[in-house]
Amino acid sequence: MYALLLTLHSLFRWVVLAGLLLGLGRAYRGWLGRRAFTRLDNTVRHTVATLAHVQLMLGYGLYFASPLVQAFHLRDTEHAPTALFFGFQHVATMTVAIVVLTIGSALAKRRTTSEEQFRTMALWFTAALLLILLAIPWPFSPFASRPYFRF
Repeated sequence: MYALLLTLHSLFRWVVLAGLLLGLGRAYRGWLGRRAFTRLDNTVRHTVATLAHVQLMLGYGLYFASPLVQAFHLRDTEHAPTALFFGFQHVATMTVAIVVLTIGSALAKRRTTSEEQFRTMALWFTAALLLILLAIPWPFSPFASRPYFRF
Protein backbone atom coordinates (compact mmCIF):
# COMPACT_ATOMS: atom_id res chain seq x y z
CA MET A 1 0.00 0.00 0.00
CA TYR A 2 2.80 2.38 0.92
CA ALA A 3 4.61 1.91 -2.42
CA LEU A 4 1.39 2.49 -4.37
CA LEU A 5 0.58 5.68 -2.44
CA LEU A 6 4.15 6.92 -2.87
CA THR A 7 4.03 6.38 -6.63
CA LEU A 8 0.60 7.95 -7.03
CA HIS A 9 1.50 10.93 -4.85
CA SER A 10 4.76 11.47 -6.74
CA LEU A 11 3.19 11.29 -10.19
CA PHE A 12 0.01 13.18 -9.35
CA ARG A 13 1.97 16.22 -8.18
CA TRP A 14 2.76 16.93 -11.83
CA VAL A 15 -0.94 16.83 -12.67
CA VAL A 16 -1.64 19.30 -9.86
CA LEU A 17 1.20 21.61 -10.89
CA ALA A 18 0.11 21.52 -14.56
CA GLY A 19 -3.49 22.25 -13.59
CA LEU A 20 -2.47 25.05 -11.26
CA LEU A 21 -0.27 26.63 -13.95
CA LEU A 22 -3.14 26.37 -16.43
CA GLY A 23 -5.48 27.99 -13.91
CA LEU A 24 -2.98 30.75 -13.22
CA GLY A 25 -2.43 31.36 -16.91
CA ARG A 26 -6.17 31.71 -17.52
CA ALA A 27 -6.57 33.89 -14.41
CA TYR A 28 -3.80 36.34 -15.28
CA ARG A 29 -4.76 36.44 -18.95
CA GLY A 30 -8.38 37.12 -18.05
CA TRP A 31 -7.54 39.68 -15.37
CA LEU A 32 -4.95 41.64 -17.32
CA GLY A 33 -6.74 41.21 -20.65
CA ARG A 34 -10.09 42.25 -19.17
CA ARG A 35 -11.82 39.16 -20.53
CA ALA A 36 -15.15 37.67 -19.53
CA PHE A 37 -15.10 34.85 -16.97
CA THR A 38 -16.46 31.92 -19.00
CA ARG A 39 -17.80 28.49 -18.10
CA LEU A 40 -14.41 27.08 -19.11
CA ASP A 41 -12.67 29.40 -16.64
CA ASN A 42 -15.05 28.28 -13.93
CA THR A 43 -14.44 24.63 -14.81
CA VAL A 44 -10.67 25.16 -14.67
CA ARG A 45 -11.00 26.88 -11.29
CA HIS A 46 -13.07 24.03 -9.90
CA THR A 47 -10.89 21.29 -11.45
CA VAL A 48 -7.68 22.77 -10.07
CA ALA A 49 -9.16 22.80 -6.56
CA THR A 50 -10.43 19.24 -6.96
CA LEU A 51 -7.05 17.97 -8.20
CA ALA A 52 -5.34 19.65 -5.25
CA HIS A 53 -7.75 18.01 -2.82
CA VAL A 54 -7.16 14.57 -4.35
CA GLN A 55 -3.41 15.09 -4.02
CA LEU A 56 -3.84 16.19 -0.41
CA MET A 57 -5.83 13.03 0.38
CA LEU A 58 -3.15 10.89 -1.29
CA GLY A 59 -0.59 12.75 0.80
CA TYR A 60 -2.49 12.16 4.03
CA GLY A 61 -2.76 8.46 3.19
CA LEU A 62 0.97 8.39 2.53
CA TYR A 63 1.65 10.33 5.71
CA PHE A 64 -0.11 7.80 7.90
CA ALA A 65 1.41 4.80 6.06
CA SER A 66 4.97 6.15 5.91
CA PRO A 67 7.60 4.37 8.01
CA LEU A 68 9.58 7.62 8.11
CA VAL A 69 6.67 9.47 9.70
CA GLN A 70 5.84 6.60 12.05
CA ALA A 71 9.38 6.80 13.41
CA PHE A 72 9.21 10.60 13.64
CA HIS A 73 9.82 12.20 17.04
CA LEU A 74 10.12 15.96 17.29
CA ARG A 75 12.93 15.70 19.84
CA ASP A 76 15.14 13.84 17.31
CA THR A 77 14.80 16.36 14.47
CA GLU A 78 17.97 18.24 15.31
CA HIS A 79 19.93 15.27 13.97
CA ALA A 80 17.45 14.27 11.25
CA PRO A 81 16.26 17.30 9.25
CA THR A 82 14.61 15.04 6.65
CA ALA A 83 12.42 13.57 9.38
CA LEU A 84 11.37 17.07 10.44
CA PHE A 85 10.57 17.97 6.84
CA PHE A 86 8.33 14.96 6.19
CA GLY A 87 7.06 14.61 9.73
CA PHE A 88 5.88 18.19 10.05
CA GLN A 89 6.93 20.86 7.54
CA HIS A 90 5.79 19.18 4.31
CA VAL A 91 2.36 18.12 5.53
CA ALA A 92 1.71 21.40 7.35
CA THR A 93 2.77 23.63 4.45
CA MET A 94 0.86 21.58 1.88
CA THR A 95 -2.26 21.63 4.04
CA VAL A 96 -2.02 25.42 4.34
CA ALA A 97 -1.41 25.68 0.57
CA ILE A 98 -4.56 23.69 -0.23
CA VAL A 99 -6.57 25.74 2.26
CA VAL A 100 -5.33 28.92 0.57
CA LEU A 101 -6.20 27.51 -2.86
CA THR A 102 -9.65 26.43 -1.64
CA ILE A 103 -10.40 29.84 -0.15
CA GLY A 104 -9.29 31.51 -3.38
CA SER A 105 -11.45 29.19 -5.45
CA ALA A 106 -14.49 29.79 -3.25
CA LEU A 107 -14.01 33.55 -3.23
CA ALA A 108 -13.53 33.69 -7.00
CA LYS A 109 -16.74 31.75 -7.48
CA ARG A 110 -18.67 34.30 -5.44
CA ARG A 111 -17.29 37.48 -7.03
CA THR A 112 -19.75 39.41 -9.18
CA THR A 113 -17.56 40.74 -11.99
CA SER A 114 -15.17 38.90 -14.28
CA GLU A 115 -12.28 41.15 -13.29
CA GLU A 116 -12.83 40.37 -9.59
CA GLN A 117 -13.12 36.65 -10.31
CA PHE A 118 -9.90 36.54 -12.30
CA ARG A 119 -8.01 38.77 -9.85
CA THR A 120 -9.10 36.71 -6.85
CA MET A 121 -8.21 33.47 -8.58
CA ALA A 122 -4.83 34.82 -9.74
CA LEU A 123 -3.74 36.14 -6.35
CA TRP A 124 -4.89 33.22 -4.20
CA PHE A 125 -3.67 30.57 -6.65
CA THR A 126 -0.29 32.33 -6.85
CA ALA A 127 0.04 32.23 -3.06
CA ALA A 128 -0.89 28.53 -3.07
CA LEU A 129 1.62 27.79 -5.85
CA LEU A 130 4.44 29.49 -3.94
CA LEU A 131 3.66 27.45 -0.83
CA ILE A 132 3.48 24.25 -2.86
CA LEU A 133 6.79 24.95 -4.62
CA LEU A 134 8.41 25.63 -1.25
CA ALA A 135 7.19 22.37 0.27
CA ILE A 136 7.90 19.95 -2.59
CA PRO A 137 10.98 17.82 -1.83
CA TRP A 138 12.83 18.75 -5.03
CA PRO A 139 16.10 16.96 -5.87
CA PHE A 140 17.91 20.25 -5.19
CA SER A 141 16.04 21.08 -1.97
CA PRO A 142 18.13 21.76 1.13
CA PHE A 143 15.29 20.40 3.32
CA ALA A 144 14.76 16.94 1.83
CA SER A 145 15.93 15.70 -1.53
CA ARG A 146 13.78 13.30 -3.55
CA PRO A 147 13.82 12.47 -7.28
CA TYR A 148 11.39 14.07 -9.71
CA PHE A 149 9.59 10.74 -10.15
CA ARG A 150 9.27 7.96 -7.55
CA PHE A 151 8.34 4.48 -8.73
